[in-house]
Parts: sequence; structure tokens; C-alpha cells
Amino acid sequence: MSDALDGLLERLRERFGDRIVSACQDVGELTIESRASDLLEMMTALRDEEPFRFEQLTDLCGVDYAAYGQGEWITEQASNAGFSRGVQGNNFARLGLTGIYGTDTIESNTGRRFAAVYHLLSVTHNHRLRVRVFCEDDNFPVVPSVIDIWAGVNWFEREAFDLYGIIFEGHPDLRRLLTDYGFIGHPFRKDFPLIGNVEVRYNEEKGRVVYEPVSIEPRVLVPRVVRQDSRYADDDRPQEDAGNG
Repeated sequence: MSDALDGLLERLRERFGDRIVSACQDVGELTIESRASDLLEMMTALRDEEPFRFEQLTDLCGVDYAAYGQGEWITEQASNAGFSRGVQGNNFARLGLTGIYGTDTIESNTGRRFAAVYHLLSVTHNHRLRVRVFCEDDNFPVVPSVIDIWAGVNWFEREAFDLYGIIFEGHPDLRRLLTDYGFIGHPFRKDFPLIGNVEVRYNEEKGRVVYEPVSIEPRVLVPRVVRQDSRYADDDRPQEDAGNG
């Protein structure tokens, strides 16, 4: 960890103590986790207090940790025909089996499914910080809105609500942002079927767009693969002899 991140983490621990559930540093970035009940107090302090001065919230995103880290394809080798089938039975949305869309129940293999992740920037100190908050209830995920702290988070929270179904308590206008008015479900959830639930077409007789049950069949064409980013991996493999080409 760099000296700057070391110092920032030390100040964070001094200020918030055990309200920081966990902290980690990877690829030169610092991430801390807060409880939802402590979020507003912590975020206000991060914005206002001199040791931090995170004036800007640059992004907020939702995360669905269901089946976290579980791949469904063998990628070390491929036949000359390429990939054609998934090899694990955990490809939820591809088979259209889970959640409200079927009979099975999708659960997080980490014990907690939905989280909101906040990306903060301190212009004063030239620091960046990531804050993660897990929702306590997977069936009704709720976290407090930080719109009174950073007004620019308005559309970010609406996007996370639209795509993940995370409720931001206290948001003044929590409506869908990217999907249609009559859209059902939240398309970035792991159990949302890749083929969707409905399709639309223009009906000439009615003179308007109509919704109909989806007619296409689910097909697995694009692999969902978990792999390490080689840009950040330590290259501890033995170097090949240059004379061997």
C-alpha cells in the first residue's frame, strides 16, 4: 500500500473505528465497507471534515453478488469449433430458472447479495476512496439515500434502483431511469432472464406499440468467465529462453 493510502486508512480508522466493517487495498485503490445504519454519518464526515474533504461523489453503482466468483465455462482449452456449451449448472438467468421468474431461489454465495458502491474524490487532498454498503435484506434491499450530501447522486441512485432494484430511502423521486414505464423486473440482477420477459412491436391495427410475451428461446452463446486481469497479476512464471523463439 502506498504511503498516501496508508495515511488515509489510518485517519479513517482513527475517526470511525469499528464502524468500518472491513478495508482493503488493491491495484492502488482503497475500499472500505460501512453498515447501512452508519452510512449517512460517515458520508457527511467524509465530505466535510478536513482530514478527508471528499467534495465529489463521482459515481454510484449497484452490485449483485449472487454466484460471485463462480464461472460456468472451462476456458483453458477450446475445441477447434469454439465454445458451444456451458459446463456448470449455475447459469441462472441463461436457463431462466430463478427468483420471481421460476421455481428456484437464487442466493448469494457470500451470504450478502446486493450492495451499493460509492466512488469519492477529494480534490483538496487528491485522494480517491470507494465505500461499499450491503443491503441487509436480499428480498427488499434498502440503503439510505445520500442525495442530501451530494445532490449529483440523484440519477445514479435512480439507475441503481432501475437496474438492481435497490431502494434508496429518502430519495425524493425514485423512478426508473433507463427502462420503460411498464418494465417488469430489474435487468442487472443475476436472476433476470437474458431473453427478458416481454417483447414489443408496433401493431398497425391498434396504431401503437404493444407488449407481448417473449417468443425467442434462451441460447448460451457468450461465456460468463471469471478471470484475473493480467495487467495487475504478478508475472511469476519462468521466463522462456529467448533462443527457443
